Amino acid sequence: MGDFSPALIVFFGGIAALLVPNGRLRNIFMLALPALAGWQLFSLGLGEYGTYSLFGETLTLTRIDGLSRIFAVIFLIAMALNIIYAWHVRDPVQQVAALVYPASALGGVLAGDLITLFVFWEFAAITSVLLIWASRNRRAFFAGMRYLCWQIASGVLLLAGVVFYFRESGSLQFTNFLDQGLPLNDPAVMLIFLAFGIKSAFPLLHNWVQDAYPESTVTGTIVLSIFTTKLAVYSLARGFAGAEALVYIGAAMTAFPIFFAVIENDLRRVLTYSLNNQVGFMVVGVGIGTPLALNGAAAYAFCNILFEGLLFMAMGAVLYRTGTVKGSELGGLYRTMPWTAFFCIIGAASISAFPLFSGFVSKGLIIGAAAKEQFYWVWLTLLFAAAGVFHHSGIKIPFFAFFAHDSGKRPKEAPLHMLIAMTITAVLCVGIGVSQLFTGPLGDPLYALLPYEVEIKDSHSAYIAYTAPHIITQLQILLYSGLAFAVLQRTGLYPPELRSTNIDSDWFYRVPGRAFAGWVIGASGATFNACWAIVSDRIHAIMERIYTVHGPEGQMARSWPIGFMALWTAILLGFVLVITFFA
Repeated sequence: MGDFSPALIVFFGGIAALLVPNGRLRNIFMLALPALAGWQLFSLGLGEYGTYSLFGETLTLTRIDGLSRIFAVIFLIAMALNIIYAWHVRDPVQQVAALVYPASALGGVLAGDLITLFVFWEFAAITSVLLIWASRNRRAFFAGMRYLCWQIASGVLLLAGVVFYFRESGSLQFTNFLDQGLPLNDPAVMLIFLAFGIKSAFPLLHNWVQDAYPESTVTGTIVLSIFTTKLAVYSLARGFAGAEALVYIGAAMTAFPIFFAVIENDLRRVLTYSLNNQVGFMVVGVGIGTPLALNGAAAYAFCNILFEGLLFMAMGAVLYRTGTVKGSELGGLYRTMPWTAFFCIIGAASISAFPLFSGFVSKGLIIGAAAKEQFYWVWLTLLFAAAGVFHHSGIKIPFFAFFAHDSGKRPKEAPLHMLIAMTITAVLCVGIGVSQLFTGPLGDPLYALLPYEVEIKDSHSAYIAYTAPHIITQLQILLYSGLAFAVLQRTGLYPPELRSTNIDSDWFYRVPGRAFAGWVIGASGATFNACWAIVSDRIHAIMERIYTVHGPEGQMARSWPIGFMALWTAILLGFVLVITFFA
């Protein structure tokens, strides 16, 4: 297929899927698309393909290097797993969006220039909202509109930043902006940074994740949880690696969602807070910017897509069978959904970084890089965040869904195709976790995909996951986090699962923001009334003057002598003759 982009294979194939009869044949066709795109990805190999010219600039549609390849590989794997999981779906809107949206994210990852990135950035925003609106209810509609506002704002900032950057540098190449001699506070760079920050769900810019993702369909939430934030993480790694501000932003991202996740009742929304937390680890790695840290960010993004996706799959199966994912309405489901519970536990162990699971061999790279570069406060924050992950995702999700108070619900086990998708994902989570035990770091298939070469210098290298200090440290974190949960639960201090709405930092515009908007409306009304009073008084005075002159008793209404009128007629005629003469 020559230099044809793997992203375009899925993009146009997803649109063409509408022409295939709905049912099993369409699903087979859809499943073939990521397989074909994967074959094309590895057929092309590392390099730049599909160059074209715009404004005299040579742009690159497809750039495959170590950084883009690892994201492209996991995106294609996730596409295939999502198609299998959603085998029962017959909604063409969901089916097409579940391919075109990931294809757009893949196109952004492979983009070699800022114009191509912007085009795929916007396609990802527009097509992803269809997965929210696919729920076809009032809540989903308004959540989708708010989501779209955030995504379009990100696109507008990105486009403005690209325009200013081109004016300053004369280049449209998508590379590390800081290496071009431009500081982070440069207007062009800052606009692009904010655009990436919105999609990364930086603190106070994160509300769209919790607002919109849980309102999507059973399968749509899984697709949404994977691609948008990971595209943003890749973009930060490509454009802002080594920006120290990201270290502290990422550290805040790892910490604050823990407190909201603990009090949240909707378990899919708990996972969206977990998503904020997990992306924070990646952002820290990007901010540190060393080869070790960037390898950690890429490896953790790869693994997170799998284990976070597995947890969303498990909760999606629960929602599909019971019609709810409220912690207060679940419990005891392990009796009739044992396989789903089992896969949920594997996802929970992976995200908690238990030894022998994928999170253990990837999260340590980032934490180790923070310690190595002497970001000690950040390192302590990451340890706290790692304990918090186990608390709300490793324990709370499976406990309240499957093992807490018996809700009395006895649903069927998840459909076979969902179990197949969860099985494959769980095998990958465990396989990545144990492979290093048998192959060593240099032979590990995940480490082979990392953007930077793995160098093993001594037994204390952070690339060696299975060392006694690393294992003991991680088990201590997990032990004390589990102990804290147990004590709080037994003493009744753990926040109960209540039917409530957690408005998070939405409070700033829902409470003082609404009050400010009310004040603005009231002040605007008072100002308008005052201005209108002044204008109406002026108009009334003018009308009175006109009436005085032109009214029935005004000056213009009285009788004028014939001679007076003849004089004015002669003056007017003379004036016209003068103008005509000079014209």
